[in-house]
This record gives sequence, C-alpha cells and structure tokens, in this order.
Amino acid sequence: QVQLVESGGGLVQPGGSLRLSCAASGPISSTIHMGWYRQAPGKGRELVARIDDGGRTDYADSVKGRFSISRDSAKNTVYLQMNSLELEDTAVYYCNAGLRLLGTTQSGIYWGQGTQVTVSS
Repeated sequence: QVQLVESGGGLVQPGGSLRLSCAASGPISSTIHMGWYRQAPGKGRELVARIDDGGRTDYADSVKGRFSISRDSAKNTVYLQMNSLELEDTAVYYCNAGLRLLGTTQSGIYWGQGTQVTVSS
C-alpha cells in the first residue's frame, strides 16, 4: 500500500529555518503532484506549496519568498525548505500527493500523518 512518510519538523526560533521531507513508497507508477498543507490550532487545513509532474510550483501568498518546494522524482520525495519562519507558521504540516499506481489505470490522493512545526522564541 502507498505510504507518505514525513520528517524534519521541530521547534525553531522566529527567523530560523527548517527543511521538511516527504517520501512516498508503495506500488507507485508516477507522481501527478506532491505538496504540503498545514493546519494551525483552530483553523482549517490550507495549501502551503505544491509541485506538479512538470515542475510547476504553486505557493500560498503567506509563504512566497520564504518557502521553496522541490522534488526528487526518482525517489518520489518532495522537500519544503522553510526560511525566515514566523510565529504564524506554527502548524501541523501534512504531505499530500497525487499518485498513479503500478499495473492499473488508477490514481489517488494520499496524505502523510503530519509533522509538527513550532515557531517560538
């Protein structure tokens, strides 16, 4: 079965940096898109950044110029480099992927378990 495993969350001071990673494993033929969402306490889940199979990227306005998404297609892995972190970036960050499965015409949307990012002085 398909799994998304995230890593790289933690506690950082305002202005600091973190790098999140998400590796997809299982019977994957190819990725359609991979990205990151986040959910802060008391708020809904929102898109942070995503990258599609053509390398096109999309960012939330609140993170443009501070966050950068990249991928390693051979490893089915997506990265989120987060710089100049702000208190408002505190949230659980979820990896999201649209994947085509091996041996079928099926595709689906998959989620990771989430990783906590806390920005605090």
